[in-house]
Amino acid sequence: MMNLKPVLFWRHFEELSKIPRGSGNEAAAGEYVKSVAKACGHAFKQDKVGNVVVTVAASPGHADAPITVLQGHLDMVCEKNSNVVHDFLKDPIRPRVAGEFVTATGTSLGADNGMGVAACLSLMEDRDAVHGPLELLFTIDEETGLNGAFNLQPGFVKGRRMLNLDSEEENVLCVGCAGGRDTLMRLKAQREKAVPKKGVFRIDVRGLKGGHSGMEIHEQRGNANLILTRFLKALSSVKGFRLIAFNGGSKRNAIPREASALITFKEEKTLKMEAKKWTALLQAELGAADPDLQIVVQADKAPFAPFTESSGGKALNLFHALPHGVLKMSQSIKGLVETSTNFAVVSTDKKGLDIATSQRSSSASQIDWAVGVVSALGRLAGAVVTPSSGYPGWNPNLDSPLVKIVKSTNARFFGAEPQLKAIHAGLECGIIGEHYPGMDMISLGPRIEAVHSPDERVHIASVERFYNLLKEILKDLA
Repeated sequence: MMNLKPVLFWRHFEELSKIPRGSGNEAAAGEYVKSVAKACGHAFKQDKVGNVVVTVAASPGHADAPITVLQGHLDMVCEKNSNVVHDFLKDPIRPRVAGEFVTATGTSLGADNGMGVAACLSLMEDRDAVHGPLELLFTIDEETGLNGAFNLQPGFVKGRRMLNLDSEEENVLCVGCAGGRDTLMRLKAQREKAVPKKGVFRIDVRGLKGGHSGMEIHEQRGNANLILTRFLKALSSVKGFRLIAFNGGSKRNAIPREASALITFKEEKTLKMEAKKWTALLQAELGAADPDLQIVVQADKAPFAPFTESSGGKALNLFHALPHGVLKMSQSIKGLVETSTNFAVVSTDKKGLDIATSQRSSSASQIDWAVGVVSALGRLAGAVVTPSSGYPGWNPNLDSPLVKIVKSTNARFFGAEPQLKAIHAGLECGIIGEHYPGMDMISLGPRIEAVHSPDERVHIASVERFYNLLKEILKDLA
């Protein structure tokens, strides 16, 4: 690939990158896992939804050690900038070296969770690794609803201690995570009778960083849906303005980087002046958190008639009222976001608009509150609101035997005590712990930045350290 070490690890990551594996499209990735297991002589099984578990026998002399489960998810978040041509259903990801990092060419990289998957694949054939009995668990469809973990059946894995390989900070051990729910809305809207032939413009908000709505929600980055809404609200009092379409964001677990609207407006020159003014104003507001914001105006054509003034106004008022960002910080863990909400996706069709939001919290009652706030706003606007059942959080257990062993190994490996951390993002650990009572868990990984965005990148040197640390942990557990 790029002459990187560990050779096995990067070879498997390169092969994964050739396989389209967006959420719900992991079948080929599962086949690759099974082909590697078969070539190495390891037993494997696959359940009806597509989860795969590979059984790796213990190294000589360690057969009596307890089983260790290593777990990662096969799917990735598929994100690209609007000017990038890429079909995530058939085109490969193109990794490249950029200084100290590996990144992709115009798309998300899939290091989340390709790093965990590549580590498991490498352990299947790494003759230098010393370990007890292993179960390598590859789950599907983590990013859109943790559906692989939700569908795990009793007995699919036998081990009761697990290394989740889906974390993104070096020398940090994750011991807990937030739970979450999605709140979806359908807002029906009336349209005018005539499709406009002129005076139609497309407004694009672009250049934002976006990012993971759990990991970066506290960084005050711009939300393209909210920015576009503010701009359109400023225009809405001008005679001749009508909203035709509003589309923004693409994933419920990603902060929207781009959004676009089709509108009617009389004066193109005035519209472009307003866009320039609002770009400067919002750049000043966002500062260093998101310095590259652009609001771009261009003439376009209307696919259908504008919304009526009442319907378009109701939609923009709802968008304007929806909260986004941190709602509450933890009182027990310094610096941890306890509760947040993400105004994630808007899409338009001829009869109305669909809105997707996501709420996260380490407190079940706080999730209920946040979902209630968003739901109430939707119902006040006349939308049909559908909250999801969600997924559970993972409560930290700092006294667990696994945490103590991994913490000790980590300290020896790095020469410094690791940080034990709970995160605001969701992991499969909470669900797996519910399926398999008594599962002792910890999560670790290499340094990955800007996940769920085209700027996603993984630090090369940290990958080698991560894999070597993983082998040291397995040796100590054996």
